[in-house]
Amino acid sequence: MSGESAFIDLLRGLPLHPGARGLDDDTAVLELGGETLVLTHDMLVEGVHFLSDQDPADVAWKLVATNLSDLAAKGAEPAGVLVGYMLGADEARFLEGLREVLATYDTPLLGGDTVSGGPPRSFGLTAIGRATHVPVPSRSGARPGDAIYVTGPLGAALAGFEALQAGDDAAALPYRRPVPLLAEGRALAPMVGAMMDISDGLLLDVWRMAQASGATFAVDRSAPPIALPETRRCEALRWGDDYQLLFTASERADLPVPATTIGRVVAPLDGAPLLLDGEPVRSSEGLGYSHEG
Repeated sequence: MSGESAFIDLLRGLPLHPGARGLDDDTAVLELGGETLVLTHDMLVEGVHFLSDQDPADVAWKLVATNLSDLAAKGAEPAGVLVGYMLGADEARFLEGLREVLATYDTPLLGGDTVSGGPPRSFGLTAIGRATHVPVPSRSGARPGDAIYVTGPLGAALAGFEALQAGDDAAALPYRRPVPLLAEGRALAPMVGAMMDISDGLLLDVWRMAQASGATFAVDRSAPPIALPETRRCEALRWGDDYQLLFTASERADLPVPATTIGRVVAPLDGAPLLLDGEPVRSSEGLGYSHEG
């Protein structure tokens, strides 16, 4: 078997630091002295995460923003980033985008590495944050009885991607320059059971959170808000790149940010992490985007 999930299973056979959280989360958590640090690393690949002719300034923005979104889901504030850059003829535009996104989120550059290669080109980034609440939220904290929430509409990135293909840069903004919900994550961290950002599609990320929590998530397909016509709801729930926050909390919680209830956490159901409109879903295939070979 090849692919992302199989490779992660192999990595679990290596010596893991307790802060790795069993590789079931998007970040690692390190306690150093009196500080709790949150670390994450994501990559973007040409032709997979961005178009080959896309503005390099947008690529730089997305590279930083997607990593900061992982920090947001842990209620962390950015402390700095390290960039892995594959050299090309467009350094000036990439640096302009990098300057813009780092200034927007008050995040300093700590260093990184450069290589030659491609096409296709790929870029990596490690983001380091400081936890604002301990324990740091994880994917695995959902408990039966919790409500399941999302912070905003889904499908905006899909609409943006289609706009970009049509040459409408302004309408493509949600895809070109995603927004990490850092303030929302910090506000939610003290009250959530589990939390993660929606990067690979709501249904797949719901499945992953339920599996990590050892619970079943009962989700109403009609409940999540979408940014597309109702006829495209299924696409909106499976498309990635929205970077809204998915979290669980008491249904009686006085939430500090706008959010929509999309279902309930229930006791584990016979190998089905997801109940979708009451129907058990036992395989994650087709629920969203995954790097499977």
